[in-house]
Amino acid sequence: MRIENSFIPVEGVGERTERRLWEAGVTRWEAFDPAVVGPTTADRIESFVSTARARLDDGDAAFFRETFPSGCHWRCYENFREGACFLDIETTGLDRHRDDVTVVGLHRPGETTTLVAGRDLTVRRLGRHLDDADLLVTFNGKRFDVPFLESAFDVSVDVPHVDLMYACRELGLTGGLKQVERGVGIDRDRPDLSGEDAVRLWREYERGDDAALETLVSYNRDDTENLRTLMELVANRLDDTVFDAPDAGSGAPGADGD
Repeated sequence: MRIENSFIPVEGVGERTERRLWEAGVTRWEAFDPAVVGPTTADRIESFVSTARARLDDGDAAFFRETFPSGCHWRCYENFREGACFLDIETTGLDRHRDDVTVVGLHRPGETTTLVAGRDLTVRRLGRHLDDADLLVTFNGKRFDVPFLESAFDVSVDVPHVDLMYACRELGLTGGLKQVERGVGIDRDRPDLSGEDAVRLWREYERGDDAALETLVSYNRDDTENLRTLMELVANRLDDTVFDAPDAGSGAPGADGD
């Protein structure tokens, strides 16, 4: 599903109205027929489409962060796939006011960068990666990763953010990242490691065990790179559920969830 299939950002357009548009064959912006809705809603849709098309042509991902409901940011993935940043962090604990960020993993198509505290994890380098992203993808990042980074490094994220924990719940996939991975058949090199191990490994590294850091970086890399695999799977499944179309230009929506 692409941004151009979406009408839900428009004021007064909810899931039912958007579904009614799709059922009438209005599956893309250019197919909009004002006769399907009332005049006020039609004016709002035409105004939104005019602005949104220009912003999309400019690659202005921040515009869609503001206009799309947060639960619909996954719809931005197809458009901003190449500019997506998959992020996962490791910390010394769960309290962002007392604990420290130890490792930050950032995966972009074809490249994974791991920043380590005390080595290359700096505000400048982290900010460069986040500023270059068109879309942020995390798992529980809205409650954990992003607030931790904002507190520790005084950075902010103004692009669409897909938190896969919530997207997975819409598909009945619950639990932590590793539980969800097992449920959908995603493998990892060290399935025995957990978040508690990540804290332990960092402490061992601080005591001089470089091998512990290597293991921690490998663990974080699995988390980060698997987010991309999971995003692809979730986007496809949500597409089938929300917008059950054979292609992005035509088709009928799925069952009404209202």
